[in-house]
Formats: sequence, structure tokens, C-alpha cells
Amino acid sequence: MGQHFLVDEEVLKLITSAAELTPGDVVMEIGPGLGVLTRELARQAGWVITVELDSKLAAILKQTLASVNNVTIVNEDILKIDPAALLREPEARFPSVKKGYKVVANLPYYITSPVLRHFLEASVKPQLMVVMVQKEVAEAIVAEPGQMSVLSISVQLYGEPKIISYVPARCFYPPPEVDSAILRVTLYPQPAAAVTDTGSFFELVRAGFSASRKQIGNSLAQGLGVPKTEVLSLLEKAGIVPQRRAETLSLDEWAQLWRIFIKQGN
Repeated sequence: MGQHFLVDEEVLKLITSAAELTPGDVVMEIGPGLGVLTRELARQAGWVITVELDSKLAAILKQTLASVNNVTIVNEDILKIDPAALLREPEARFPSVKKGYKVVANLPYYITSPVLRHFLEASVKPQLMVVMVQKEVAEAIVAEPGQMSVLSISVQLYGEPKIISYVPARCFYPPPEVDSAILRVTLYPQPAAAVTDTGSFFELVRAGFSASRKQIGNSLAQGLGVPKTEVLSLLEKAGIVPQRRAETLSLDEWAQLWRIFIKQGN
């Protein structure tokens, strides 16, 4: 399934340290592979729910972790499961559990963005996410205005991302072709910007980035199918110069632009 298994114990310690685990924590792990991280999570947390899509790996995990009594192994696609449903077992069997959960995982690269979005937009969101991702993806997520992207906006709306450490390819087996990074996302109690409808908000953002390197006035008109004169008027009301490019806009500027678009009925 395109997984690269972590084999460096020092990196393992960095991940668990960043997650600040306690015996009262419930942890969700995605793509446990051979269970190296799973064992350490189970040692430090109260309960671990580990979700593995590969049936063969899931069967091996059920054997190798049979003696560990605080791990639930789920052989399903995490993108098709509501995280709230996964919390029912620990809540029933683990009365001392804290409300909420943390996500700690060495994510398979090919599902990084969908998994992040799945949890950030879930009905019950995690308190914290500590995930191993491709180095370039981590850098894109923590980007500031000037280098923003749909990905950075989609994460920064919900939480504060921080790169904890870079991890060279040699720390995995088999070694991937790129280096990785440990990314920590601390979720906000409420979204960072006043956005009441994330569907229409991200439709606007995607339209802004639809024409790479184009001026925001042109890309929005093209991406939304709205007359450019109308777009220019709305940009003026938002105080955004139409010659700017999408990657230069801050999260607050996107939210302000969205509110104006919604008010105008777009």
C-alpha cells in the first residue's frame, strides 16, 4: 500500500514526545504497518485505535499485539469511517478516558491530504495531530502568505501547524525517495477565521488557486465563472488589490472575501 516502515527509535521518541501522551489519552493511528509505533503508543496512552487498510498487515498485527490489551485493530479504510464511531469502544471499556482523542501516525504519503482533511472536518475533531508526512508537504502546510496553497489554508483554518523535526529517508524501510517531517497540528476550539460554511469557503479558495500564478482577479473570474467586473468590485470591497496572486492572501483575507461573496449571493 505504498507504506514505508519507521525503523529509527530516536524518531519514534520524537513523535510520541510531540504528542504529549498521558494514560488518559485515546489515540488514533492510521497505517500502523508492522506496529512499531503502535506498541509505543499503547505503552504511553490509555487506549489506541489503529486503522489498517491492508488485510494481511491487520491480521499480522492482531497476532503480534495479542498480548497488548489496550489496542483496537480496525481493518478498514479510515476515509470511510466517522472518527466518532471509533470512539465508542474506548468510551465504553475505558471509563477514565479523557473526552476527545489525538491522532498520531506515520501516514502513507498517498493519502496524507485526504486523511488530514477527514479529521479536520470531522464532526468530532481531534485535540492534536502528530503525523509523519513528506517534507515538502509539511513545508507547504506551515507556509505563510506569499507561499500559501489550498492545503495550507485548509489546515490553518482549523489548527496551528508546526514542523517538529525533519526525518531523513534512511530512517525507514524501505527508504522512500524523499525525506519526511514530523508535523504537529494543535487544533483550535473554533476555526481561526469566521467561516460558517466551509463548503462554499473552499470553493472560493480553490477557484482562486485554479489558474496557477495568475492575478487573483483573473483566477477568481475564471474559476467561479463570474464576470470579471463583478469580481473586481468584490475584491475592492474586501480591500484586496486584484493584481495580487492567490498565494499572497492570508487566511483572514480569504475569510473577508468569502463573506463579501456570500453577501452578494455568489
